Amino acid sequence: MKGIPRLRNIAISALCAVTAFGLLPPGPLVKADTAADGNLSNVLAFDVNDLYDLVDGRIEYKDYLVQYESAALPDREIVIDAARYQAVHGEGFEVLDGFEGQEGASLLTGEQGQVDWTVDIPESGLYHVSILYYPIEGKSSSIERMLLIDGEVPFQEAAYLQFDRIWDNQYDEVKRDNRGNDLRPQQIEKPEWREMLFKDYEGYYEQPFQFYFSAGRHTISLVSSREPMVIRQLKLFQYKPPAPYAEVIEQFRAEGLKETSGFLLTVQGEDATAKSSPTLYPQTERSTSAVTPYSPSKVRINTIGGYNWRIPGQWIEWEVEVPETGLYKIAFKSQQNFVRGIYSTRRLYVNGEIPFREADRIAFKYKSGYRIDVVGEGKEAYLVKLNKGKNTIRLENTLGEFATLIREVEESLFNLNSMYRKILMITGSSPDQFRDYRVHIQIPNLLETFQYEHDRLKRISDELRRLSGGSGNSEAMLKTMYHQLEEMIDDPDTIPRRLVAFKQNTGGLGTWLLTAREMPLEIDELYVASPDVKFPKAGSGWFSELRHQVLTFAYSFIIDYNTIGNVVDEKARRTITVWIGSGRDQANTLKQMIDETFTPQTGINVNLQLVQMQNLLPATLAGQGPDVAMQIASDIPVNYAMRNATVDLTQFPDFEEVAARFRPSALVPYTYEGGVYALPETQTFPMLFYRKDILKELGLEVPETWEDVAALLAVLNKNNMQFGLPLVITPSYPGENLPPNPLFAALLMQNGGEFYRDGGRASGLDSPVAIETFKMWTEFYTDYKLEREFDFANRFRTGEMPIGIWDYTIYNQLTVFAPEIRGMWGFAPVPGTVQVDGTVRHDVTSTGVGTIMLKNAQDKEAAWAFMKWWTSAETQTKFGREMEALMGAAARYPTANIEALDSLPWPVQDYTNLKEQFQWVQGIPEVPGGYFTGRHLINAFYRVVVNGNNEPRETIIEYVEYIHDEIRAKRKEFGLPE
Repeated sequence: MKGIPRLRNIAISALCAVTAFGLLPPGPLVKADTAADGNLSNVLAFDVNDLYDLVDGRIEYKDYLVQYESAALPDREIVIDAARYQAVHGEGFEVLDGFEGQEGASLLTGEQGQVDWTVDIPESGLYHVSILYYPIEGKSSSIERMLLIDGEVPFQEAAYLQFDRIWDNQYDEVKRDNRGNDLRPQQIEKPEWREMLFKDYEGYYEQPFQFYFSAGRHTISLVSSREPMVIRQLKLFQYKPPAPYAEVIEQFRAEGLKETSGFLLTVQGEDATAKSSPTLYPQTERSTSAVTPYSPSKVRINTIGGYNWRIPGQWIEWEVEVPETGLYKIAFKSQQNFVRGIYSTRRLYVNGEIPFREADRIAFKYKSGYRIDVVGEGKEAYLVKLNKGKNTIRLENTLGEFATLIREVEESLFNLNSMYRKILMITGSSPDQFRDYRVHIQIPNLLETFQYEHDRLKRISDELRRLSGGSGNSEAMLKTMYHQLEEMIDDPDTIPRRLVAFKQNTGGLGTWLLTAREMPLEIDELYVASPDVKFPKAGSGWFSELRHQVLTFAYSFIIDYNTIGNVVDEKARRTITVWIGSGRDQANTLKQMIDETFTPQTGINVNLQLVQMQNLLPATLAGQGPDVAMQIASDIPVNYAMRNATVDLTQFPDFEEVAARFRPSALVPYTYEGGVYALPETQTFPMLFYRKDILKELGLEVPETWEDVAALLAVLNKNNMQFGLPLVITPSYPGENLPPNPLFAALLMQNGGEFYRDGGRASGLDSPVAIETFKMWTEFYTDYKLEREFDFANRFRTGEMPIGIWDYTIYNQLTVFAPEIRGMWGFAPVPGTVQVDGTVRHDVTSTGVGTIMLKNAQDKEAAWAFMKWWTSAETQTKFGREMEALMGAAARYPTANIEALDSLPWPVQDYTNLKEQFQWVQGIPEVPGGYFTGRHLINAFYRVVVNGNNEPRETIIEYVEYIHDEIRAKRKEFGLPE
């Protein structure tokens, strides 16, 4: 194989000052490199496929503030009309007049591209920036933009500005199934114009960002990273934080505002009118009788928030109506039994404003069970002004007093991981116990860094103890970490011996970081009352709780918890039974979609049952199986088809139309002897994940070919780092069906090989190409000593494995799991093999699950109708968004439907790379006896790599004979030509 030029580093051109005069009236769009007055400008568009170089080297916001701590705070307001842009780069921009009731012209910005404005600043100083925007329909995720000032990102956090969408229940009333259970209200967007300050979406900084502008002309740019939005204006001004409560109440009294009397309003928490995320849907609390409404036997929607309401920046809003303008007190019936040792913090807004400084940090302390949390200090309730009629009350999740501490722990973790990598470069992952590495001498500032981080973590631990009022789980990990640092400082020669424990503790610190940022809170009721009215009691009493426990236990013998949603009448004309093997949340979502769309559209009723899928085989043999089974592993459909247990879907006249929804590779595992026996639900495949910062530090580029990988491995090995290849999975029980290793499969396909030849009559692994591929695969482990088993996410996070090939779905995990390396990693197509003509093949194989129709289905047309509905783009898109709404970005659904995958909320740059790899995805066919392929491939691998057999060619040929024999035996058993 011959190498080809590697991937180039994407150079990001800085935007220069614009020479055009004045702000421009709305008109024809100005494309990149052209000023609005028709003259060429010095503005250069950059490639947004890699923004890391633009952000790399930028200081953090805290250092940015120190840099300008003596700057003035001009009391001025400068408004920039969005439609008066200077230039745009990219497509999808449009000037809209009078959009959604907003007077004047607004600017539509797409999910990629850049727009520039020029602004004259009359006085140097720090300014806050706000944006008036409308979140038009997109892919249901938060809107993300990067801010540039004169072509540069002012500080790192400005590269990740997020703007909320607004969500609400689809219907005002909660619907019920025919068993009397409440159905979870679906969340839909209810967009409206919203003004939002530029701030830190991670919550590390409580106050909105300030930006320094010198007097004169500047260019402000917004670069789209995700989702479209309409912008009416930007505003530079001075945001004034709220005054202390004592001052506010004195001002109220000076204005003659009086305390109201005799009024009490109770609002159910689940009746919230707006939320910032679809994950904040109303919930069901069945563990206590203290909630309203309550039922020991039925499912009731009775609370909101809970664990879903844990991310900083998420908010929930309620509407309250009062009879007169005056002063009222506010309380919440809440439960915070999620985080022990620290408390959940919320910011209170009344009619869009923080009423007083103390409302910026309202603490909800840990306690088991529901209680009344009054907005106030001690026994004194704070009074807030409410206007006659409707008012809005909003609670926003914030880190409060913990923000600075958590941010410092994140910085500490990053520094400790950096030192770990430097130690690793000298000692390797398994240091010699009898060698003196003297790492504290070879690594500059090692002990100084350890001492600094020790002091910092100890200080943070002490502060956490003070804030939480005692010792708790929140400080245990910090103690462990700084004690180990203390031991390493006192005896530096023991550092190599402590390296494994050090790595484990930094991993634990990373987990602590994730959990410390999570501040859940569950709300049952909201109260607005006059100062002279007492709030209701929260508890239900010990007798009520005893009664609750007895009744729920008794009902557990009566209620069928496996059946989801509506139960179909046995006399219904058309009914099918569908089995699903995933979690209850997925089953509930699917059943709700069935009852809302599929059944009304087709008249076909569906009994959806949540079962363990290992029961499918015995149930099918006993004639008690379902009509349709979902989320079936890729090896099952064909194996059932061989035994005449599944239906060939090609018999339906519209099969070809349905099959066009998927890439041909997705259908390959379900194809047997000319028939297709499943429709794909999901399809996943490997991608190349890499740490941008570490590759840059080592002077490496993202490899495009395997020759590039060989050169990269030499540098990684020199620095005691690893390249992560897909795990070599061993059977967990005798006879387990193992798929072929993804790396071997990719290399085989890239070299033009195949797993089976002659229409599945024989294994193709004894071909010269397959033998050479097997040799190359094993050499990664024999020559380069790569590891066979490891935790890729953790090693990628610490940087000891800065590059690796893994299933693309780990992208979602890394996004949530490793916030401290945000923006420092990316993914690309896997390295490819150079062909004779100089082109490069990046083939990979895919895995996934599918939906099958069992042979004993009575109404096959009805079952086929369900399968078509389920795999349609509309249904898959809705289900994928619902899953992400339920469980967050980590649960992004890897649908096999091409159109639906396009509709899921991927950042544009990342989805471009994903689609590039998708063009090279291949399927692995399933054949009779094919289960021996993965099994004996692993056996051959271990004989060469573990047992030290130096004859990979002879080894693979020997094991291929076993595969041949099994294929022949199975074809004979099923009466197929040999």
